[in-house]
Amino acid sequence: MFFTYIIQSEIDSGYYVGHMDDLVRRLKEHNGHNCRYTSKKKPWRIVYFEEYATNSEATKREYEIKKKKSRKYIEKLIEKGSSSSGVRASRLL
Repeated sequence: MFFTYIIQSEIDSGYYVGHMDDLVRRLKEHNGHNCRYTSKKKPWRIVYFEEYATNSEATKREYEIKKKKSRKYIEKLIEKGSSSSGVRASRLL
């Protein structure tokens, strides 16, 4: 299972979009010292994710979201998916 995910900084409410096969480990990396960009804005929390069968599907979706370059688009995704993905994300953590 692979994931396309959106995390939000609790410092400045900024978003980060990525993909990974281990969502829990990746969140720990974002909140640790392993990531140059996200380590400056931690702590982060998962606000949205989608599951995919393959890495290439998750990667493609990540780039689709990033290509929009729109905070409004990301917030609409989160709003639409918050009831299901928020619950599932809390279970993962």
